[in-house]
Amino acid sequence: MASVFSGRQRHAIRLALRMIAPYRKQAIGALLALVVTAGITLSMGQGIRLMVDQGFMTRSPTLLNETIGLFMGLVVALAVGTFARFYLVSWIGERVVADLRKQVFDHLVSLHPGFYENNRSSEIQSRLTADTTLLQSVIGSSLSMFLRNALMVIGGIILLFFTNPKLTSIVVVALPLVIAPILIFGRRVRSLSRQSQDRVADVGSYVSEALGQIKTVQAYNHQEQDRQRFAQTAEDAFETARKRILQRSWLITLVIVLVLGAVGVMLWVGGMDVIAGRISGGELAAFVFYSLIVGSAFGTLSEVIGEMQRAAGAAERITELLQARSEITAPASDLLTLPERISGRLALENLSFAYPSRPERNAVDGLSLTVEAGETLALVGPSGAGKSTLFDLLLRFYDPQQGRVLIEGIPAERLDPLDLRRCFAWVSQTPALFFGSVEDNIRYGNPAASVEQVEAAARIAHAHEFIQLLPQGYQTHLGDGGMGLSGGQRQRLAIARALLADAPILLLDEATSALDAQSEYLIQQALPTLMKGRTTLVIAHRLATVQNADRIAVMDQGKLVAVGTHRGLIASNPLYARLAALQFNAGVEQVD
Repeated sequence: MASVFSGRQRHAIRLALRMIAPYRKQAIGALLALVVTAGITLSMGQGIRLMVDQGFMTRSPTLLNETIGLFMGLVVALAVGTFARFYLVSWIGERVVADLRKQVFDHLVSLHPGFYENNRSSEIQSRLTADTTLLQSVIGSSLSMFLRNALMVIGGIILLFFTNPKLTSIVVVALPLVIAPILIFGRRVRSLSRQSQDRVADVGSYVSEALGQIKTVQAYNHQEQDRQRFAQTAEDAFETARKRILQRSWLITLVIVLVLGAVGVMLWVGGMDVIAGRISGGELAAFVFYSLIVGSAFGTLSEVIGEMQRAAGAAERITELLQARSEITAPASDLLTLPERISGRLALENLSFAYPSRPERNAVDGLSLTVEAGETLALVGPSGAGKSTLFDLLLRFYDPQQGRVLIEGIPAERLDPLDLRRCFAWVSQTPALFFGSVEDNIRYGNPAASVEQVEAAARIAHAHEFIQLLPQGYQTHLGDGGMGLSGGQRQRLAIARALLADAPILLLDEATSALDAQSEYLIQQALPTLMKGRTTLVIAHRLATVQNADRIAVMDQGKLVAVGTHRGLIASNPLYARLAALQFNAGVEQVD
């Protein structure tokens, strides 16, 4: 087998064996059942020999009854052993894949967001579902078939030598002729199997992308183009699969021709020996039985190896995910911890940062800023100024290439990310809602919150009224991404979630930018309660938010260009004055 699989694939197979290790008892039971059933199947050849030589040839009813009784006993034992083998092996397959899916998912949710910049989430989803399902098929079926047929081949050849060495030499000569195409075609099948899995992932990715944005697809009448693109993606997957199937078909055909051809030659030689009286009819019958067992086992092995090649490709893709390492981790030594409740003091020291996908341009460039405990700081600037990037750095989704973020005077990189992030409540510009009930979505920020606390947070966020009008109130299930709710309703649920989290630092990313006047008014009423007693950083495009801030930081092209109050900045900073005139619809008379 070492020559059949590459080094990386052997590593992937070791992954599967490592996953089986916790279930040693079931694996040992399955192995015993497998050995017993293989032994019983092989012993049937001797039963056939006895039946022919002692039952048929002697014309004795008593001996025939005994040999038939022995044969039926073997059949019953084989059925019981097969039941045990099939149940245990299938159980192990399902159990291992469930564990593997949990392990992969646990690993994926710990990876830093930068990983998902370069890897499509829909392709990762395909690996987590389709590839693990293929592994389940192999662990729960193909691996057992491989071991069973390998035993049958080895045991069958031994019994062939025991029965008739002369005829066995014909089988032994044929073996290299069978093994050679398995190795040659096996390499091609392995390569095509990996390509086939990648094409299947492309199909899944395209479906997820198109259906996830179905409103945009239909709004621009893009259905026909999407149908054509998907058809091409599906055809590419089919063409790769066709090549793989063709190679496997040639493999199976060659094995059948070579194996059964060798059996035909052997039957001719054996028949001549029976006619000449050199062997008995029972010996020839037993030999034919064993040769057919060996031949069919070899044929099955070639098929199973093809399946295992596909599984090796799938396991390799899953292993790649498990080997991906998060760049954002807790320090291995000198780990510091924050107090249970912090004051919320922040400091940014000479920060410079470029996203991994755009390393040539700094999103934040040499920025230094201090935010006092309980202060409300508004971040203002044109699109692309680096405002949202600051939030990414504060939450340590990324680490800066230069400078550092301090929270309570402690560098962020000296903290466990979990310890750091518990201090923040984040309301994004497009709040993420999850498939589940309204209550589940509000409680997302504090899973231990009571029903009363959930409702209180919703009331403060001015969300209680519209929630009560939903079909099942707080138990109403939301669609994917909160589809069916307006932008203002989704935003108020996100504010209720942030309230419930009760974190000392609040990050508001343009929380009212996409709202109608009534929704904005309601949220503006909710924000003072939300911000009270908390350090708040708010990315603002609305005058009311800016005017309520203690200070305003003006950003442009990743740099901090000015800090001050609304009135002071209008007088002293041309960029802010222009933004005030364009975005806030106010302060025009002061600019002139």
